[in-house]
Amino acid sequence: MADRSDIHDRLAASLRAARKARGLSLDAAAKLSGVSRSMVSQIERGESSPTVATLWALTQALQLDFAGLLESRPAPGIDVTRAGTAPVIQRGGVTIRILSAPESIGAHEVYELVFAPGAQLVSDAHSHGCREHLTVLEGRLSVTSGDATEDLNPGDVARYPADRAHEIAAGAAAARAILIVQDS
Repeated sequence: MADRSDIHDRLAASLRAARKARGLSLDAAAKLSGVSRSMVSQIERGESSPTVATLWALTQALQLDFAGLLESRPAPGIDVTRAGTAPVIQRGGVTIRILSAPESIGAHEVYELVFAPGAQLVSDAHSHGCREHLTVLEGRLSVTSGDATEDLNPGDVARYPADRAHEIAAGAAAARAILIVQDS
């Protein structure tokens, strides 16, 4: 039988790989599972022994097989996230679908944003040097970064600092966009 530290290491690696494979940040995994961000981080670093209830919540949020959690599986040749299975977060009238490839987590994250009429996505400052690239696909959006605001139409691309408070807002009609968050 594997020793306790080996089990912790394998569990940590499996959960971290599953989270990244689904394009989830620690915050997103915490929101989806109901487990605190700090606990998810501690588990992924092998610094915490999670309860069965905590593991169950994480495996459900990450769409993992609880029974096969400690098995190692070869990586597929093509990693596909089907349209209906991409992780989705709802935030104040905005549907955020996570499109990030696992290998891009931490470098850049990709999201599809669908705004209900009048909805806003308000964000605190991200890490120093972080930038966002917003492409409007349908409808109209306004983006504010610090004191600057721009109105955007379909096809417009806005690139702006995200290491300050920023906001994306829809007008009177629904809108859809792709957002890339690029960390320096």
